[in-house]
Amino acid sequence: MSRLEELANIALRVPSMLVLDLLYKYDVEGLTEHLKAKNDNMLFKYKYVIWNIYYLGHFINMVVLVLPLRHIVTLYLHILVGLLLYMGHQISKDYIREELTYGYHAAAHLNASAFSRFVSAMTSQIILSTLCAFLMRTRKVWLFSAHMLPLLVRLWSPPHPGLLTISSLSVGLTAAGVAVFLLSNLFVPYRLARAALSELSQFEITELYRFLAVGISLWNQFAVPALFSLFWCVLFTVQLCSDVLSAGASAVHSGIIFLLLTSVSECCSTPYSLLGLTFVVSYLALGLLNLCKFYLGGFAAVQNENIMHRGVTEGVTLLLLALQTGLLDMQALQRTFLLSIILFIVTTSTLQSMIEITDPIILALGASRNRSLWKHIRGLSMCLFLLVFPVFMAFRISQFFHMDFWLLILVSSCMLTSLQVTGTMLIYLLFMVELFRSDPIESLDEVIYWVHAVSRVLEFLVALCVVAYGTWESLFGEWSWMGASVIIIHSYFNVWLRAQSGWRSFLLRRAAAKKISSLPAASEQQLQQHDDVCSICFQDMRSAVVTSCGHFFHGNCLRKWLYVQETCPMCHQPVQPAPSPQRDAEPELNSDSSTTNDTPAEEVPANPPERQERGRSNENEEEEHPADDAPDLCFQSAGDFCGFDPVPSSSHDPPGHTSLPDVLSQGGETRTDFPPTPPPGAEGQSPRPCDTQQFGLRNIQAFSSSSEGALGSRCSSDPQQEGHHKSAGPPL
Repeated sequence: MSRLEELANIALRVPSMLVLDLLYKYDVEGLTEHLKAKNDNMLFKYKYVIWNIYYLGHFINMVVLVLPLRHIVTLYLHILVGLLLYMGHQISKDYIREELTYGYHAAAHLNASAFSRFVSAMTSQIILSTLCAFLMRTRKVWLFSAHMLPLLVRLWSPPHPGLLTISSLSVGLTAAGVAVFLLSNLFVPYRLARAALSELSQFEITELYRFLAVGISLWNQFAVPALFSLFWCVLFTVQLCSDVLSAGASAVHSGIIFLLLTSVSECCSTPYSLLGLTFVVSYLALGLLNLCKFYLGGFAAVQNENIMHRGVTEGVTLLLLALQTGLLDMQALQRTFLLSIILFIVTTSTLQSMIEITDPIILALGASRNRSLWKHIRGLSMCLFLLVFPVFMAFRISQFFHMDFWLLILVSSCMLTSLQVTGTMLIYLLFMVELFRSDPIESLDEVIYWVHAVSRVLEFLVALCVVAYGTWESLFGEWSWMGASVIIIHSYFNVWLRAQSGWRSFLLRRAAAKKISSLPAASEQQLQQHDDVCSICFQDMRSAVVTSCGHFFHGNCLRKWLYVQETCPMCHQPVQPAPSPQRDAEPELNSDSSTTNDTPAEEVPANPPERQERGRSNENEEEEHPADDAPDLCFQSAGDFCGFDPVPSSSHDPPGHTSLPDVLSQGGETRTDFPPTPPPGAEGQSPRPCDTQQFGLRNIQAFSSSSEGALGSRCSSDPQQEGHHKSAGPPL
């Protein structure tokens, strides 16, 4: 469908909407009450006919509203031809009236004035007949020339009373032609209905999703949102012009806002106009949200559409509140004041959606250390607008209405919007302060959490007050199914789900804090022996905690990790709280007399028998190989980062050093040996076994630049084991 057809599909259905709106406003009952008849039987017949005409008008307009576009175009063309024929007969009547006024009975061509009148009237009639034939796509112009008959007869100078008779005859001929046309197309509505039923039967609506698919298809085909929006805009324009012309100078004294609210309230007195206002509000909210996205992030941000940021929430909110409060049944002034409150709530919802758009963008600017000054200015200016405008709205509505509990809830919900923006700006300032500090803020995560927590708790309290007040009104005031359903939905989404999410977050943080406080802190000696960075933030560790699996992390980093999942970032084992010292005393006493598999790598005995044998074999091999061999690279999958170590030149290992065979014999860990490239003249010799030690991130980073090429040329490993080592590292 081309752009022109889309516009025609919407514009040609608007007249039917306008007629339906006028029929709904028309007081038929008041008309029937003022009827007078000779007896009650005739009065009943009159009322019966009037009500049937009223319902028939609704039915005809509904049928026209759902017609396909080509049938609507055909219908409007026939209506236009009928109007042109009526205009032709009016021109003939006006010409005859002028001739009777002047009293000229001779031939028209004998008098200049009479001839001028005749030529102008005949030219108009020819143009109308030609235009009718063109619209009906036929060359039979004579079919639409009955209204020219009085002018043609005037050329023969008939008496003036004869012209009136000829004019009535031409009207009869036109009416007969219209009647023949209507009779020939009498079964067109039946054929259209049968075609529509056959088309619907092809969908086989036997399941719910097929019914929904048909509904969505008709919704898109008729362009329902755009149709109702255009209908309401036309209605509002006419009403506003009428109010301005009728009010005159008093409109300036009453205020432009009040005049606009009055016009809007007059344009939502019927269900059709209320639906139109709903779609207009949705489009306005969508435009504001897209404008906010464009201002903050440009065209790319507008393309990322969120279903919750498309104005649907604002439109549905207005419709539900209007139905709940009985907006349609109120008088004009009451409807104006109630509509102002509803629009206040809708505006607050729109501002809330704008905060949801602005919040991640402004926080990303602070956390990512973006250097673009213009982006920071745009984000901060939007935050300032969202901070000041809700306060201004709350101030204005508190002056406009008397403050009661319900209005207090509305004002407090509006003030919460400013509170959320304040929290966002506070977190942004903390990010910027951390940017200019040399060391990070240790408790930044806690501050951010409590800022969000205060905002969420206040939102929860306001939602709880709304539910409590609504329940009170339903029990002791006016009760309705609509009000009860709104309270139930509001209780579930805004109270129950929020409370459940907040309590779950609180429990996770409390459990993480307990685990962190129970884990032992690493001593200075342990940190020096470990000599590595935190595998979560990759920063130096001046203080750290040790997990039950023997890994070192910053306390704050591990706490943030445990907020998300309860496993170790390195080995993915569950992080358990450290046992109390009294429980650990007895296992430590028995550790000297028994061998366990849980001995850490740093506490393995220095020289077990297998280690000594391996050392002797290494000494013998070192005597055979040159001393300048490149170090062997050995990887260990023990839940920690892997390392490499050059083969020692003596059978005595340095203190605290543990060979891989000992670890394998105790813990059952896997390893992958990367044999070195044999030196020249050493082909055919078996590669010597390599020895490993725990090696950290710092050594890997230092070694990566010097051994990147050597790894590709000198190392080989099993693909399955290699994939296992890659998965052993922490998720970055």
